[in-house]
Amino acid sequence: MGRIIGLDLGSKTCGVAISDNTGFLARALTTLRFEQDDYDDCFDQLLDLLEEQNIHEVVLGLPKHMNGDVGIRGQLSIDFANELEKEGYHVTLWDERLTTVSAERLLIQGDVSRKKRKKIIDQMAAVQILQNYLDSLKNRG
Repeated sequence: MGRIIGLDLGSKTCGVAISDNTGFLARALTTLRFEQDDYDDCFDQLLDLLEEQNIHEVVLGLPKHMNGDVGIRGQLSIDFANELEKEGYHVTLWDERLTTVSAERLLIQGDVSRKKRKKIIDQMAAVQILQNYLDSLKNRG
C-alpha cells in the first residue's frame, strides 16, 4: 500500500495530511494557500505536491449540510475530485461534516494558542478526514 493524501479544501486554503507507508496513521503535512476561490492555483500546487510525494491516492473531504445534502462547497469538491481523476489519481470523497469542529476542539484541549490554531486548523481537519478513512479501511477487514 502506498501513502495516501487527505485534503480539506477551503476557499483560500487546502489542508493536507499524509498517511504513513502502512496506511495506519495520518499526520499533518502542509497547508496550500491561494487567492480566494482560485482553485486552478490550488490544483497546480497540489499536482506538484502529489508528484513530489509520489502519491496516487487522494481522500478529499466532501462538505455536506447536516441533513446530508451537497451544497455549493460540496459541488466544488466533487468537481475538484473529477479533475484529479482526469490526471490519473484515485480519489475518494469522504464526508467531512464536523471535522473542523473536532480538530478545533483537539487543538484547544492541547492548549494550542489561537494564533497557532488558525495556522494549522486546515491541516488538522485534513488529518481527521484521512484518519477516519484509514480507520474505515481497517474496520472492513
